Amino acid sequence: MLQLEHINLVVDDLPAVLNFYQAVFPHWRIRTQGKGEWSGKPRNWVHFGDDYQYLAISDHGEGENRELAGFQVGLAHFAFVTSNLDAVIKRLEDAGFTIAKNGADDLWRKNIYFTDPAGFEVEFVEYLSDLPAERNLSNEVTA
Repeated sequence: MLQLEHINLVVDDLPAVLNFYQAVFPHWRIRTQGKGEWSGKPRNWVHFGDDYQYLAISDHGEGENRELAGFQVGLAHFAFVTSNLDAVIKRLEDAGFTIAKNGADDLWRKNIYFTDPAGFEVEFVEYLSDLPAERNLSNEVTA
C-alpha cells in the first residue's frame, strides 16, 4: 500500500500560508518546526498536519508561482477530500479567503478551488457516493 505522507511547499510568507491551512484543517497542528538552510539560503519551516499526513512549508521562496491559467510546466493543483465541503468553504471565507473557481457540475461530487497565499491552487472535493464507478464518472476531466 502507498499513501501520500506530505506535500512540501516553498513559500515566501509562512504565517499567511499557515493561516490558510489552519482554516482548512482546524484539527491539524504544527508537528515540528525549525530554522535551517537550503542550498545556502536560510529558511524557517514547519510540518503542519496530524500523526499521518502533513504539509512541509518553508519560507525561502523567491518570485511568483506559475500562472494557473497558463501552460507552464509545474504543479497545476492538489486536492483534499472532505465530508463537508460547505464547512471548509465557510472556514476559509471566515478567514478572509475567496473561492478562486467553482468545480464542475457532477451528480456524484461537489468541488471547489481556492488559491492559497503562495499561489498554489487547492481543490476540495466532497463525494456524494461511496461507489468508485460513480465517484470517478464525470463529464469533465479535472485531475
